Amino acid sequence: MGILEQFVLATLPLVPTPVMRRLAGRYIAGEILPEAIEVLRKQAAAGHPGILDILGEDVKDEAEAREVCTHYKHAADAIHAHKLDANVSTKPTHLGLPLGEDLCLELYSELAAHTQKLGQFLRVEMEDHPTTDATLRIFEALRQKYDNVGIVLQSRLHRTLQDIAALADGPLDVRMVKGIYLEPEKIAHTEYEPIARAYVDCCRALFERGARVCFATHDEIMAEDLIGLVREFKVDSDHYEFQVLLGVREFLWEQWKSAGHQVRIYVPYGPEWRAYSQRRLRKNPKLLRAVMRNALPF
Repeated sequence: MGILEQFVLATLPLVPTPVMRRLAGRYIAGEILPEAIEVLRKQAAAGHPGILDILGEDVKDEAEAREVCTHYKHAADAIHAHKLDANVSTKPTHLGLPLGEDLCLELYSELAAHTQKLGQFLRVEMEDHPTTDATLRIFEALRQKYDNVGIVLQSRLHRTLQDIAALADGPLDVRMVKGIYLEPEKIAHTEYEPIARAYVDCCRALFERGARVCFATHDEIMAEDLIGLVREFKVDSDHYEFQVLLGVREFLWEQWKSAGHQVRIYVPYGPEWRAYSQRRLRKNPKLLRAVMRNALPF
């Protein structure tokens, strides 16, 4: 990381909230649900379905975890009321995982039942490596009762191909990501080429077992290999899609959409936008550089 980037990170807590909001505004849909719904509506008008994420993680007590679950139900209700092609996606530590696996499974089950009743999908997200085993156990438990849940897997981790092989038989929906968390070298790839190769290998393994795969990437070079896999496996158009972050490399959205690939937009919102933005910028130097390029006059 360069000296300028280190300086920017060190001074983030001192940046006035209005300035920080402007920096994050391209990537955050707003602080309240109606603002996020409006962004989803605009993306839908442009031909892009959506994903709704309430910003936050690492809840401190059970009451907070239950409140988060309620907020997600309200978000799902709003998606249903506006007849949007969108789903909610939530992190295990936001639904109580730090407080116990049983509580987290209980709240995920409650949310899965609610979204299933609305005819919606629910994504179980993946966080840093200490949570991986528990997240996979929760996902497998959910799959036994609900057919509207999917998981996120990270190509950065050495273990992911084995995790794919170990998943139970049956319908499977996976969002494949490189992984934003900078993990120890002994358990994770740390350079671009191995991470990208592992990403394609994981997608191949998922297609081999008949999974629906969501390519969460803004990497147009890697995307060519992924499109090659789609052709090789003769994957139906409803059995894969690209998923992209709000405000990031928008020219690729239209490029892929024009080529006939569905592109779904990940729309994060919530009052925790500042803490989330600072954590993500610290954990991901590439994202920091992208924000700096878009916000600063050099």
